[in-house]
Amino acid sequence: MKSVLSERKTLHPSELERRELPEHAAAAVRTLAGEIAVTVGPNPATATTLNDPALLCHIDARYRELPADLHEAMRPPATAAGVTVIGRLPLSDAELGPTPVDWREAAMWAGDPRQCAASFELDIMMLLLARCAGEPFGWQGQQGGRLVNNIVPTPGHEHEQSGASSTTLLSPHTEDAFHPQRANLLMLGCLRNPDEVGTTVSSVRRVELAAAQRERLGRAQLPILPDVSYGEGFPDTHTPPITTLADRDGELTLRFDPAYTPLDDADLEFRSAYRHLAEELERVCITAALTPGELLLVDNDVVVHGRVPFTPRYDGTDRWLKRVNIRLSQRRRDAAESGEDGYGQRVVAPFRTTRGSST
Repeated sequence: MKSVLSERKTLHPSELERRELPEHAAAAVRTLAGEIAVTVGPNPATATTLNDPALLCHIDARYRELPADLHEAMRPPATAAGVTVIGRLPLSDAELGPTPVDWREAAMWAGDPRQCAASFELDIMMLLLARCAGEPFGWQGQQGGRLVNNIVPTPGHEHEQSGASSTTLLSPHTEDAFHPQRANLLMLGCLRNPDEVGTTVSSVRRVELAAAQRERLGRAQLPILPDVSYGEGFPDTHTPPITTLADRDGELTLRFDPAYTPLDDADLEFRSAYRHLAEELERVCITAALTPGELLLVDNDVVVHGRVPFTPRYDGTDRWLKRVNIRLSQRRRDAAESGEDGYGQRVVAPFRTTRGSST
C-alpha cells in the first residue's frame, strides 16, 4: 500500500496555530546562543555531535535566563491540529553561506567559521529553544548522533523516503515511528526555503473513523521498520507488532509510517482500516511553507508530517532546515512499548535527569 498525498500550496492556513515572538525575546535567544558559541568555540570536535559536556552545561544552565515570552511560545501545540508555527527568529541569508550538499558537510562546516560563520551559533540557538520545550535528544545511528540534524536535499537520494529526498513526495509519517522512545515533539527550524517548499501535517485528532476501524487499528498487527537514514537490512523479528492507534487520557494518538510498514502481510480487515486512515489523514492535511527564521513545532504523538516534492538545484541556494527531537518527561506511552528494542537504535539523551544515553 502506498500513501499518496496531494501537493497542497496553502501557506500557513488558519488551522495552524501561530505564535509570534516579541522582538526582544527573539533577539535574546540569538544573543545568548552567540555568547555560548564564543565561550565554547566552534571547534570541529564540539560541532560534530554538539554533545560536548561544556556546551551542554552552558545550555542547561542558561536556557532559563531566556524571557518568559519565549518559554511560553515553546509549549506544546494547543489545538487539535497538533502543530504550531513560531516566528520569527533573527536570521539573514548572507550569514549562512551556501546550502550544504548533505548532513556531513553541514556538520563539518559548523566547526569551521570560514565556511558558515553562523552555523554553530544557530545549532546552539536550536538547542536552547528545544530545551525550553523539553529534553532535546539525538540518535546514535542517525547523522552521527548529532543533537541538531540538518535537512537538505542530497544528490543520489532524490527518490527515497527520507529527509534527504526532494523530487519525490515524502509520505506522511510519525517521526521515528519504529522506536518506543521516539520524540514527543519535533522542532523544525527554517534557515532557507526560496521555493516555498511545503511541510505537510495531518492530525489524527481531526480524522473520522468508525468504531470498528479504531478498534482494529488499536490492536497490534505489524511492525514498523527503521527508515533508510538508519541503514538497511533490519529484520522485522526484532520488534513485536505495534498498534497504529492508541488512547492517551481519552485522546487518540498515532504511530504511522506506511512507507516502512509491511502492509501486504496484514489481513484484509486491517488493510482496509489502515487505508481509510490514510485517506482521512490526506483529507485533513494542511501545509506550512516555512520562511527563514520560522519554527514548526509538531506533536509527534498526534501528527504525521511529510513534504511536497520539489526540484533541487544543488547550487547552494536550496531549502535548508534544522531538526531537533524533543522528549516531554511528563508524557507516558503505552506500557506495551517497553517490550520493544527499537532495532537496537540508541538515543543520545544528555539532558535527561539521568544525564546519559539509554535505549
